Amino acid sequence: MLRVLKIGFAFIGVIVGAGFASGQEILQYFTSFGYKGTFAAIVATALFAYLGMVLANIGSRLQADSHKSAIYEISGRYLGVIVDAIIVFTLFGVGVVMIAGAGSTVNQQFGLPVFVGSLIMTVIVALSMMLKVDKVVAVIASITPFLLLFIVIISIYSFGTMDASFAELKPIAESQPKSFPNWFVSAINYVSFNIAVGAGMALITGGAEKDSRIAGIGGLVGGLGIGLMIILAHLAIFSKIDVVAAFDLPLLKIVDDISPVLAIFFAIIIFGMIFNTALGMFYGFVARFFEMDTKKAYIATVITLVIGFILSFVGFTTLVAKFYSTIGYLGLFLIFALIYAPFKLKRAGK
Repeated sequence: MLRVLKIGFAFIGVIVGAGFASGQEILQYFTSFGYKGTFAAIVATALFAYLGMVLANIGSRLQADSHKSAIYEISGRYLGVIVDAIIVFTLFGVGVVMIAGAGSTVNQQFGLPVFVGSLIMTVIVALSMMLKVDKVVAVIASITPFLLLFIVIISIYSFGTMDASFAELKPIAESQPKSFPNWFVSAINYVSFNIAVGAGMALITGGAEKDSRIAGIGGLVGGLGIGLMIILAHLAIFSKIDVVAAFDLPLLKIVDDISPVLAIFFAIIIFGMIFNTALGMFYGFVARFFEMDTKKAYIATVITLVIGFILSFVGFTTLVAKFYSTIGYLGLFLIFALIYAPFKLKRAGK
């Protein structure tokens, strides 16, 4: 059971980064569609559960130590090139967004300049990437339960202190900026984007587990956990949309209304979840090109993170709105490959 939870929490930890933990992703992808955002959250839950199971299971069966070999195995020579390129682009790009998110968190909660939070995140990710993969997975998994607890607390508070009904809040929610024509496209794009984000590290996490059945169950649990958090966070933000719509980090604003002291702890947890995803992204990116725990990998880590730090100054909210939706459409190639993968591996006897 502990091995299942370790994989599940690691999967959640990689995917639930700055955008989710802050609430900005949930606001843009789900709450901006009002009632229909709830249907979108349910669709996303089902897809995350299935795809999380497939990713971890495949990683274990192929004993993957980077996403490259696994992706080419399940996608083939030609589609594999496209999927590999999308994942590499996503790993680096989302890593940059996480650094920007760290800056926004520190700025909103503590009033410090944005670059301070971004610099702190860059340094601790660089140091953490010197660890072995099993230690990286353990670090990522360890912070996740705290976010789950806070999402439940936020939901209970939000539902219990609503100043208006959902019917009254619906026009405010639907007036928020959105990047998609309808709730269904938004749900698919969100899952596609996040699977592109989490695929590299999910395959590596699965590869660290020798029992493919346990790995698959772990991925399933992780996917269901992500879905539950999406639904609760969406409803919490929806119930307080008149208060939080103007903030970069709407969930943090809700916690600050509960208690400024509690908000400090939640800001630290958000920072931890941002760290989780940033570590997963940059680790997967460097592992794609270099054998980890070598001098070349260390040098590549430092260069990659310095470039990421510089690019993060584009701004957190802008990056979430523009970059994420683009990756969501590109990630459909990976979704198709993963749906087909179990049948292909079974036919190949793997």
